[in-house]
Amino acid sequence: MNSNHKIAITTATGLLLATLNASATEPPIGNIGQGYVTLSGSGSTFIAPLVKQWIDDYQKLHQKVNIGYDVVGSGEGVRRFVAGTVDFAASDGGMTDAQVAEVSRGARFIPATIGGVVLAYNIQGIKAGLKLGRDVYADIFSGKIQTWDDHRIKATNPGLPLPHENIVLVVRQDSSGTTFAFTNHLSAVSREWRQGPGVGTDIDWPGNAMAAKGNEGVAARVKISEGSIGYMEYGFAKRLNLPMAALQNLAGQFVAPDATNIAKVFDDEVNQMPVDLRLFVPDPSGQGDYPIASFSWLILYGDYTDTAKGSTLKDFVRFGLSQGQKESSRLGYVPLPEIVSGLAQKAVDTVQTSHGKVPYER
Repeated sequence: MNSNHKIAITTATGLLLATLNASATEPPIGNIGQGYVTLSGSGSTFIAPLVKQWIDDYQKLHQKVNIGYDVVGSGEGVRRFVAGTVDFAASDGGMTDAQVAEVSRGARFIPATIGGVVLAYNIQGIKAGLKLGRDVYADIFSGKIQTWDDHRIKATNPGLPLPHENIVLVVRQDSSGTTFAFTNHLSAVSREWRQGPGVGTDIDWPGNAMAAKGNEGVAARVKISEGSIGYMEYGFAKRLNLPMAALQNLAGQFVAPDATNIAKVFDDEVNQMPVDLRLFVPDPSGQGDYPIASFSWLILYGDYTDTAKGSTLKDFVRFGLSQGQKESSRLGYVPLPEIVSGLAQKAVDTVQTSHGKVPYER
């Protein structure tokens, strides 16, 4: 596993605050100058409904601003960001150090919201209550457990009428930050997974897996496919009213996903936040923590030579981190803890426009 995909445990939040507090801030800009400003972004399907709501709300207040967001998945969004063909990206997997090194203008990682990766299922006669152990769901997605009445699934679900039916995996066909978050967790809980498929935005799944594009595609396929189980962001499963498995966490508890226990992961771990805000918690250890949770980041360049674009983008992101957080719960996301929102706002301030360089440490 790349070192930047592990929890940073040596950087204190106090250092982060001290570094970012040195940055200059700019006031909100309203309508920019005398002309129109157009911004383009691309990336995560996970965060797409929230970003699009922010765009709609922001453009109502700023009539001369047009923001486009292309929903192509985190992997493709990062590729476009590295290539310099967009003004910003969104990713649930951040970027690797190697990708960051390719961006001469630098990269700023702005936590925008929190989501949980859930395992939603469609099993005839079972609308709720499925519990899956840590080793069990890893082996389901590796193809080692192939039927719903497997003795290992029955052991934690003695009261459920599990059918003798093949398990149908539903996975992502596009390069995905949700896949990264899920496989990062599987690699933490299973040595066989870590030494086999490993961590990535694209994974070689077992041959019987059905692939769908985007979180919404996986959710829709599970909805109509009997015997299926798929991984997706919590909000997509919630909006389609899909049953979600309770997963066993590191403390040995079976935890069903909800906003409270997903948010608790980052409440427990925020003191481990690294300076660049790329915090990953692949296997949270707290009591009551849901085991698969992730930030979703907006990724900005460190330097915008087009002052209007840079200033407008910073204002839009500040809007999302303040007023925009109110939309998170309604859309099935988890609002950022206040301390994280504050750190994210300070990171936005370090983005350079014509106002000159702002100190920043990675």
